[in-house]
Amino acid sequence: MKTSRYLFPNGYMADPSAHVFEDKIYIYPSHDWESGVPENDNGDHFNMRDYHVFSMDDPDAEVVDHGVVLTTEDIPWAGRQLWDSDVAHKDGKYYMYFPLKDQNDIFRIGVAISDRPEGPFVPEENPIKGSYSIDPCVFEDNGVYYMYFGGIWGGQLQFYRNNKLVPPCELPHFHEPALCPKIVKLQDNMLEFAEAPRDVLLLDEEGNPLKQGDTERRFFEASWVHKYGGKYYFSYSTGDTHLLCYAIGDNPYGPFTYQGVIMTPVVGWTTHHSILEFKNKWYLFYHDAVPSGGKTWLRSMKMVELEYDENGAIKTIAGQ
Repeated sequence: MKTSRYLFPNGYMADPSAHVFEDKIYIYPSHDWESGVPENDNGDHFNMRDYHVFSMDDPDAEVVDHGVVLTTEDIPWAGRQLWDSDVAHKDGKYYMYFPLKDQNDIFRIGVAISDRPEGPFVPEENPIKGSYSIDPCVFEDNGVYYMYFGGIWGGQLQFYRNNKLVPPCELPHFHEPALCPKIVKLQDNMLEFAEAPRDVLLLDEEGNPLKQGDTERRFFEASWVHKYGGKYYFSYSTGDTHLLCYAIGDNPYGPFTYQGVIMTPVVGWTTHHSILEFKNKWYLFYHDAVPSGGKTWLRSMKMVELEYDENGAIKTIAGQ
C-alpha cells in the first residue's frame, strides 16, 4: 500500500485512532457533519456530536461501519463538541477516552466502557477528575497505561499552568518555551489518573525545549505514541503549519528529541493521525478534505503504508 486509500467514502470521518484488537484493525474517528457553525480559531465549526466505530480484516479489506456507539445525549455532563477519541483494551474491557466541553464550555476528558471493541460504549457519570484539554491518546507499555493529551488554541491547553486553569489563559510569547503536551499514568481501573499530569518535553537537536515561535516543530495537538526498535516515538501535529512531526525518546515520559516530518500538509486545515503495526507492516492513518472540496470541517479518513530507514527514521510522506 504505497498509495493512500480513503477508508469510508460514504461519510465524513476524521482524526482516526487505529488499533489492532482481536486480529483486526479497529478505527475510532471523529464524525464530521455540516452543522452550519461558522469557522473560527476556537474550532467551533468542528461541532461533532457522536462517534462511529469501523473495522477491517486487513489493510486491503472492505471497511465495516459498526454505526453510532456514543452520542452527546448519552453523556450526563455533556456540553458540546466530541473531538478526537482513543480506545484502550484491558482485561476484556474496552475503554473509550473522549474530550468534550462541559456545560461551562471547558474541555474535559471522559471515559466510556464496552465489552466489545466495536461498542456501543457506556459513559461514566462524570469526566476524569483533573482532566482538561483535548486529544487523549492511551499507550500501553509493559502492562502500564499512559494517557497523552493536550491541544492549543481551541483545545484550551493555553488555559492551564501546572494543571490549574490560570487566567489570562494565553499562549507563551514566541521566544519562550512552547506549551508541552501532557502525560499521565492511569489507575488500574482505567477510570482515573494515578498521578498529576506531567509535561512531555520536546527538545531540539541541541537539547533545548522547542520555542513557541518554532511553529513548524512545536506541539499544537494530536499526540500519538508508538514503539519501534526499542525507542518511543511521540508524533503530533503542528496545527497552523499543517505538519505531522515526530520526536524520539527512551521512555514513555520523555524527553523526546525532534526528528522530522512524517507527513507534509494535506488539503484542509488540520492533520491528525495514528500509527500501527499489522502483520509486520506499519501504517499511518490520517485525514484530508479533498472529497469535500477543501471544507476543513468535512474530512475523510485515509491510510497509507509507513516506512522507516535503516536508522529508524520515518520516511516523509507527501500529504498531497
